[in-house]
Amino acid sequence: MERRAPRADAARNREQLLAVATRVFVSADGEPSMRAIAREAGVGIATLYRHFPTRESLVDAVYRDQVVRLTTGARELLGQLPPAAAMRRWMDLFGDWIATKNGMLDTLLAMIESGEIAHAQTRTELLAAITTILDAGRASGDLRSDVTAEDIAASLIGIFTVAPRPGRKAKADRLLNLLMDGLRPAPPG
Repeated sequence: MERRAPRADAARNREQLLAVATRVFVSADGEPSMRAIAREAGVGIATLYRHFPTRESLVDAVYRDQVVRLTTGARELLGQLPPAAAMRRWMDLFGDWIATKNGMLDTLLAMIESGEIAHAQTRTELLAAITTILDAGRASGDLRSDVTAEDIAASLIGIFTVAPRPGRKAKADRLLNLLMDGLRPAPPG
């Protein structure tokens, strides 16, 4: 049996639910209920469950959506900005991705442990996104040639551990700007 594409309104509802769930997860102190997410989205709980039958399916969809935004974001930013500026803007996207995990951490960790989410694959995709920007920066002379994607990933995790978003955005921005200073090549002489 051939699978049909979802109706346009169903696809819009799903995208709206993903956007709202992402926002709710960022601002939550703990894991919000599915009912709270539906209420915030302005839909009934049945509509939420029709699109995402379990909490895990919603967490998985939000997680994958954010990874896609990070990986495609690297290429899009390079199309719009010089490599150093693209790297700095991508760091903000990464910070948003980390913040999303706020309200879904317990579920996400259980899914990673059970193998429902391939953490290693996500890591590979994110390192590839960073490498894309680094390579462009090296070619233009905008970024140092001795820095690896792993260096940047470790630095970002450290920064967002000590200055989590959204509560410590100013401190995170300052630390990200310091990191960017260190990624630029030293002036000649």
